[in-house]
Amino acid sequence: MNQTSSFRPVIVIFAPTATGKTALAGELFGKDSLSAFKGRGEIVSADSEAVYRGFDIGSAKPTPEERNETPHHLIDIKDPSEQFTACSFTEEADAACREILGRGKIPVVMGGSGFYIKNFLTGPSLAPAAKPEIHAKMLELLEKNGKTAMHEVLLLVDPLSAQRINENDTYRTIRALDVFFSSGKPLSSYPVSDTPRKIFDFLVIVLTRDRDELFARIDARVDAMFEAGLYEEFLSLVNRGFNEETPAMKAIGYREFFKLTEGSTLGEVKSLIKKNSRIYAKKQITYMKQLSFAHYINADDKKGIADLIQSFLEKEGLLS
Repeated sequence: MNQTSSFRPVIVIFAPTATGKTALAGELFGKDSLSAFKGRGEIVSADSEAVYRGFDIGSAKPTPEERNETPHHLIDIKDPSEQFTACSFTEEADAACREILGRGKIPVVMGGSGFYIKNFLTGPSLAPAAKPEIHAKMLELLEKNGKTAMHEVLLLVDPLSAQRINENDTYRTIRALDVFFSSGKPLSSYPVSDTPRKIFDFLVIVLTRDRDELFARIDARVDAMFEAGLYEEFLSLVNRGFNEETPAMKAIGYREFFKLTEGSTLGEVKSLIKKNSRIYAKKQITYMKQLSFAHYINADDKKGIADLIQSFLEKEGLLS
């Protein structure tokens, strides 16, 4: 390995839910891998739900065996009641990448949270911080009127942001309202960089699958999650005091179970999780199309993926 002061390669692999990212990580970088970079890579998870302790099945968190095969970072680092934003992710991922590089290993930022990955690659929006009194007022109105009413306000003042932000994502809703009422300008009007930061040398790979195949994989994974005890996991979290307003409980695979109190059956909840997962996958695909500097490649083209990585590492002077 020709490690110098400029040693800063970071591989970023994005893929929609159920594409097969975790298995690919083992095949490429695991201890038993047959690739030229066997045991060289460590995964920095870009999954907005895997950061939470206790949210294992619904987040499709890598198993202990998979984490032993390939080291993973940013998993089980937060309590469910804590907010974990895209800026939080970038700070944590930067630190993890530096630490991995410092040990002569290769950081592989991998996941399906497009907003996290985009923020990590290009940096955050240039929108200003909220005025404290405005933020306090927005939280007061949220408590008084609820998330639906606040999202409707956002739709009036910043329709572009409202279209991108799910009603259940109260953090981002309040952030967008904070920006508007603090600056008088919508969050969507502030520029966001579309070029990579200079902090690292990036290789960005977006894994693709045929949409029908992807949707079938999503449905099969949800079925497997129920068989593995997803509902029981949800009940254990509720018994620990977590509810609809808990940040981690707002994720797909957990929030749908609250429909049971409205008369839905478990079968209907399972169908809703599948539906929401498919919708989310479509949004993931659309969101990542804006990365003009990414390499798009079919997830089953293992040789093509390995060749991209090998060429990148050779260019960085890490493979002879």
